[in-house]
Amino acid sequence: MPTTIDRPGHATRQGGAVILLVCFLLFFLLGFVAIAFDFGRLFIVKTELQTAMDSCALAAAQELDGQASALTRARSAGMTAANLNRVNLQSPDWDGKGQLMDAGITFRDPAYSPTTLAANARYAQCEHRQEGVRMWLLHAMGAFTGDSTANPSARDVLASAVATRASSQSTCPIPVAIMARPGGTAANNFGFLVGEWITVLDKAGVGTAPGEMGWFNLDGSNSASETAAELSEGGRCGTRIGDTLGTPGAQTSVDRPWNYRFGVYKNTDSPSEHHPDQTGYAYTAANWKNAVPQNAFAGPPAAGSHPSAQNYITKRAAFASLADTGTNLKAGSQIAFGDINKLNSFHKLATPGAGGQHQQYGYSRRLVVVPVINNAAQVINYVCMFMLHPLSGPNDPAQLEFRGLAGIPESPCAPSGMPGGSAGPLVPVLVR
Repeated sequence: MPTTIDRPGHATRQGGAVILLVCFLLFFLLGFVAIAFDFGRLFIVKTELQTAMDSCALAAAQELDGQASALTRARSAGMTAANLNRVNLQSPDWDGKGQLMDAGITFRDPAYSPTTLAANARYAQCEHRQEGVRMWLLHAMGAFTGDSTANPSARDVLASAVATRASSQSTCPIPVAIMARPGGTAANNFGFLVGEWITVLDKAGVGTAPGEMGWFNLDGSNSASETAAELSEGGRCGTRIGDTLGTPGAQTSVDRPWNYRFGVYKNTDSPSEHHPDQTGYAYTAANWKNAVPQNAFAGPPAAGSHPSAQNYITKRAAFASLADTGTNLKAGSQIAFGDINKLNSFHKLATPGAGGQHQQYGYSRRLVVVPVINNAAQVINYVCMFMLHPLSGPNDPAQLEFRGLAGIPESPCAPSGMPGGSAGPLVPVLVR
């Protein structure tokens, strides 16, 4: 008969082998989990950082109008836009690794060569390296060595974006329209002079004759409340060549959103919620004595102008308020209108100067796109206009300064809109 040999401990040795195999498999699976977790985190940080750089490039490109201050404004706008985004799993301070600085914003000319000349800058590039993104699980397993000498368990993430300005197929004008003067075409600026002041006539049906400007609803309606909504921040986008605009009735509430742009507020309003332009300094015949074309945007003040008077570009660089270097609304009203009580229905101003609310919350809100319409109130083109002064009430006539066609490279207007057109206003668009 066969002899059966008993091997004590055999089952025990088999059990130990299975446990060891399971441990190896668990370690192997944990490695895959670590890869998924840590590289997933890298992907999220990269996406967040890319969004910040895209925002930066678009905001910076929007300021490239060829003016001497364009690069300074572009850097400021780019940093503001980038740093509003949260990076590294939505950390408000980018997880202590530093937000975008102005050295991360550079410019290129039409041939895509680096430039430091505002007149040549056509492209804005934003780039930032997010250092020290921790690799938690892989580091714990001892399976990863990063590229940061200060933190060997970390990786660096780099993102870059480039934007320029290109013609739009639709845009976001204000609810005001202008008609060409007799014989006016795009070739001669529709009969207007660059720097000339033009009045927005305020009553229904007025402002529809050649050479006039009036209130027109972009959605084609006749609602006065729609006019105020379209004038507010965000406004109405999507206006295209060929759209028919509507003539609203008597205005009832346009003064409030109009005046936000000048940093002029009622008690319940604030600059952090209703953003001003970078300056609220205003221009009227009372404080700017220049003959036609008055050129308050870039010209020198004529003799007899207010002692504080300087052009918009200068005031914008200083972040001046309606009251210039002050915060008193009555003083600002006196400078702009020669009347301390002109703006009595309003109560306060955005603060001026470096660190003030015009710098902290302001962006380009007084350089606006205005549709050019024909006799049938159809949009045939767009021009750039400069808003000159706040309104004392909704029925005040407003004046704007003509700054030329909105679709030329030197236009100071940089509106929002959908790129892809052939002759519309120039809007920022990502190219890389």
